[in-house]
Amino acid sequence: MAGTMYGIGVGPGDPELMTLKAAKRIRELNIIAIPHKEKELCTAYQIARQAVPEIEEKECIYLPMPMTKDKKVLEESHDLAARAVMEHLDRGEDVGFITLGDVSIYSTCSYLLDRLWKEGYATRLECGIPSFCAAAARLGVPLVSGAEELHIIPASYQVKDALKLSGVKVLMKAGRQMEAVKEEIRKCRSSAVMVENCGMQSERIYHSLDEIPEDAGYYSLLIVR
Repeated sequence: MAGTMYGIGVGPGDPELMTLKAAKRIRELNIIAIPHKEKELCTAYQIARQAVPEIEEKECIYLPMPMTKDKKVLEESHDLAARAVMEHLDRGEDVGFITLGDVSIYSTCSYLLDRLWKEGYATRLECGIPSFCAAAARLGVPLVSGAEELHIIPASYQVKDALKLSGVKVLMKAGRQMEAVKEEIRKCRSSAVMVENCGMQSERIYHSLDEIPEDAGYYSLLIVR
């Protein structure tokens, strides 16, 4: 009987924000897959290690995911990662793939899940606290209230049209496009706050658009009103 792949969200950065269920699942599994070629450099692994030290005793599968928009490169890396996981599943071994935030929101795990579903493998998802909920809590503000709409937007792509939507806009992973993103926000005459590296030791909080640096890091999340 084939094993099951578990997608496990480890939260946004603070190990205390890992769910009890995520920690329990990691303790139960013998094989952990990470989206990196080195666990010492994998943010998700370092978060999980602080909450579940036992993870160091687990067998680790390294599944590097290149940071590129080249579809061919992405397809090849995702196919390789899926095959590596399938080898363990075919031996009846369960595998836990750990990922930042929540496993269902712009997660690298989704690329594996799609391939495993098509091949008929069993999968389960263990949800985690998403970065935008943690960021709003760190800022001490409600994310939305009343009849406000909430839009979650990947800021590494075009955001011009998305910023015209009504309600509150969350721009995720905006760091590399920060200069252009800030300019578009100004054009819309909107306000913005930002948390960089939420819950991590390098966390930074910015309470206005003018405070936000244009060289902000990859894990930069803006809340635009």
